[in-house]
Amino acid sequence: MIRHATALETIYIDGLPEEAVGIFEAAFAEVCGTVGFFHDEANDVWRVEGVKDAGAGEADLADALRLASAATGLTPELQRHPETQGWLARTQEAFPEQLVGARFAIRGTHLPIAATPGRITLRLDAGLAFGSGEHGSTRGCLRALEIIAYRRPRRILDLGTGSGILAMAASSLLHRAVLAVDIEPWSVRVAADNVRLNGLTNFVQCRIGNGWRSPDVRGRAPYDLVFANILARPLCAMARDLANQLTPGGTAILAGLLRSQIPMVLAAHRRQGLVLARTIPEGDWAALILHKRRYP
Repeated sequence: MIRHATALETIYIDGLPEEAVGIFEAAFAEVCGTVGFFHDEANDVWRVEGVKDAGAGEADLADALRLASAATGLTPELQRHPETQGWLARTQEAFPEQLVGARFAIRGTHLPIAATPGRITLRLDAGLAFGSGEHGSTRGCLRALEIIAYRRPRRILDLGTGSGILAMAASSLLHRAVLAVDIEPWSVRVAADNVRLNGLTNFVQCRIGNGWRSPDVRGRAPYDLVFANILARPLCAMARDLANQLTPGGTAILAGLLRSQIPMVLAAHRRQGLVLARTIPEGDWAALILHKRRYP
């Protein structure tokens, strides 16, 4: 089970351009148990926010932020939330059961253990701000999974798994083994805890890996279904690898992109021969279902 510190603090950086989000997110992940990013669409800038033990890891955080600044050329101000008491209680209060699509129910561990009739119930720790089923990109992926379930994919990859929610949903719905990979060690630990919590340890394997460079990922390719719920620019950068590692007739579900970024992401993948099957809008966000042609 995931333990929570009794004293927590929230740290955040505002006003970041999209290309810097991943770098500062990784810096926060050095010391934060939870990291999230949020888009200010009106100003087209991003906030990266993390929650950590109060006063812990300050030297490591400073080093990580210096490296992030050197990599981006930006020196944003690190800000702290002055009131941290009751953060977990507020998070629990804001995390009721999430009903997604026609098949899924996401329940926090603070809620009574119960199955929602007619739905696959997945339990997640309410202290985790990412991959809880509330965000539009996660919801879009779950809806997309329902749509493509009839294809019965056998080899499944969840790239950038976060909380493991998509890997668990795919395994539960399709009764298949799933490889869940993330570059962040904390995310892999969280995903593994959630997999155990949901009784899926025989079906979902959680591994640390740097995307398509990971030996675990390469060694099990090609895939019939790939989830990639990350950000628009990394999706574009990985389009060729994705196309190469999909089976003919395989499916990719892409998310983490704003609706305004759909043309950019689609163009990158169409250049690699992938075909758009459906767009799933969720508020400002969208998920894309792409197929690889069975024949060139």
